Amino acid sequence: MAATGSARELLRRLHDVMAARQSTQSKLDQVVALIAGALESEVASIYLLRDGMLELSATRGLKQQAVHVTRLAFGQGLVGTIAETRMPLNLAEASSHPRFAYRPETGEERFHSFAGVPIIRRESCVGVLAVQHMQPRDYDEIEIEALQTVAMVLAELIAAAGLVDPESAAPRPPRDPSPVRMAGLKLVDGMARGQAVFHQPRVVITNTVADDADAERARLKAAFARMREEIDQMVSRADFAGPGDHEEILETYKMFALDEGWARRINDGIDGGLTAEAAVEAVAQAQRIKLGSASDPYLRERLHDLEDLSNRLIRIVSGQSDTAAKRGLSQDSILIARNLGPAELLEYDRRYLKGVALEEGSLTAHVTILARAMGIPVLGRVRGLRDAVAEGDPLLLDSSAGALFVRPAQAVLSSFEERTALRLAKQAEFEQLKDLPATSLDGVQVKLMMNAGLRSDLPALDITNADGIGLFRTEFQFLVSATLPRKGRQVALYRDVLQAAAGRPVIFRTVDIGGDKAVPYVDSRGEREENPAMGWRAIRLALARSGLLAAQASALLEAAAGQTLHLMFPMVAEPWEYEEARTIVEMRQARLAAAGIPHATDVRFGAMLEVPALAFVLDELLPRLDFLSIGTNDLTQFLLAADRGNPRLADRYDWLARGLLRYLKLVVDQARAAGVPVSVCGEMGGRPLEALALMAIGVERLSITPAAIGPVKAMVRSASLAPLRAKMADWLETPGASIRPLLLAEAAAQGILLD
Repeated sequence: MAATGSARELLRRLHDVMAARQSTQSKLDQVVALIAGALESEVASIYLLRDGMLELSATRGLKQQAVHVTRLAFGQGLVGTIAETRMPLNLAEASSHPRFAYRPETGEERFHSFAGVPIIRRESCVGVLAVQHMQPRDYDEIEIEALQTVAMVLAELIAAAGLVDPESAAPRPPRDPSPVRMAGLKLVDGMARGQAVFHQPRVVITNTVADDADAERARLKAAFARMREEIDQMVSRADFAGPGDHEEILETYKMFALDEGWARRINDGIDGGLTAEAAVEAVAQAQRIKLGSASDPYLRERLHDLEDLSNRLIRIVSGQSDTAAKRGLSQDSILIARNLGPAELLEYDRRYLKGVALEEGSLTAHVTILARAMGIPVLGRVRGLRDAVAEGDPLLLDSSAGALFVRPAQAVLSSFEERTALRLAKQAEFEQLKDLPATSLDGVQVKLMMNAGLRSDLPALDITNADGIGLFRTEFQFLVSATLPRKGRQVALYRDVLQAAAGRPVIFRTVDIGGDKAVPYVDSRGEREENPAMGWRAIRLALARSGLLAAQASALLEAAAGQTLHLMFPMVAEPWEYEEARTIVEMRQARLAAAGIPHATDVRFGAMLEVPALAFVLDELLPRLDFLSIGTNDLTQFLLAADRGNPRLADRYDWLARGLLRYLKLVVDQARAAGVPVSVCGEMGGRPLEALALMAIGVERLSITPAAIGPVKAMVRSASLAPLRAKMADWLETPGASIRPLLLAEAAAQGILLD
């Protein structure tokens, strides 16, 4: 099977056998004999889906009396596990697997090693192809890929012969026409109404075995040329022609499309006897297995880009390019898909595309970043989405509430319209507050700054009239890039941010990557961290990779030429970490000065307090700080030992717990005594009630999301802080749990606006 000629010959012989006029069982018996011979395997077996069970339908090497007798359910035994997960198994000792199920009628006790792959058709598993050997051995990657190729060809040949029952793979009850509320993860905030439009599913490949390899290579070459032309056209579109985060994304996407290794692997499949579209699918299947099981979130997200490209190439080479985008949207629509690639999203008419609902998706996916730039709300990780929704169904999408309403009842529709109207009215009210200061009724001035990390965030500065950017997350540029962002690109981004701020302060946080924000071009030593939030990330990684920090420091210093640069280091746990990072920046500053390169005239240094221990050595650090920021997101979970992503701990992750507020007051009081400005950046400050608690312990600087500035400003302007601060001091000394009910009662008594 390793040789190209033998691979091609095997596929042709399989095709001939299945096309011959003979009994079904005779065909299957010949097929397993061919596979066993080609792979030099002592056992080759085919299990096919019948009546919802995986039935041993043919074997070479196991006992013949087990054929049509041995049956396994999905998830039962090794075969059932492969069918359930739709992933291969490769075992040197089959019995060592926890799901191993011995079937005495097969006589398989003589065989130790086992390799099996799913037989997939139309995204459903319709069978399993397995090989076994007496001697324990690991099957190499080439052998597994060969099995997958054979399984893909078998899927179509077996289906064409009517040998499987595809409906029993995933029985679907008739759709219930009643209203449904589906939960998901907010990827891009917003509300939308429209009809369901399905993004085209994967193209079904019906012709897998090629008659003429040269003709297939020519078809592939033409398809590649057309695909690259289409991508070039998208990159040059008027609405994405200027600089922005999408530029980096599209360049990465284009890099994948131009990858010679990808094209070479597809051509290898054609040389092995596959049609062009079957070869593309075979390579894509191999990539799904490699990247789909990766622990690195970046690699998993890049799988979506590769899937997008593969689907696009298959549609072109097969002539089945009629997507929903190609057909065109004629009315307000919400797009339904398992997942989307960035190019696929860009194909849709932005006039009618009002929202996106995905069965998968993540906050760091390219499509999420692009949708945010386009102002399209996105709800991800909606389980069972494509089963519950029919084409044309009326939908309401409320990503802020993490909900999708399918065929909504009139009462739900009325409520949605009311909330939409209220949202618009509130936005209008907040718009009227834009030019007014965030000053309490008793004259306390509160600085409201915004968090940002993308170019697309910058217009919000003027829309909200924020006092500046209190946290610019520089890592976003690193996360959307397949390679280390070039210095020129970094300088351009930082310069754009400073220009947009128009003299207002911008606090740049040095790159916070590593841990759960892994990037492929930074060596992680291949180690999977048990707790990435507290792992090798942020300043720890930056000091270990000092060249990375030094290069970023140069870019920041040059971008701020003639201005003051505010620079903050993340996740500082001990003063020496801050000092080492500061030294790196100061050395770069001196080098630029010596070279006569324009750079920042002044640098203000700060630290981000996220690690609880830092509070107890602040006396050493504060004299060296120009400002201090408290990152409440990580700090809270560290202090309370409550993972903020765990829904079962939602009531334990309480920003109004006495212990947390006492801790924050300790920090605020230390900073004030040292004359160091202290601010809070994180979700806590963006919630009016929690922001009120922060102000009650002395915080007067907040950095929050742009959407939160209006509500928090309205709250500040309706509150008297002096009496609240006195009461807060008493509450913190009184035993009890959360102060939430006490604070709510006080807000109600004062008439403080919290909605």
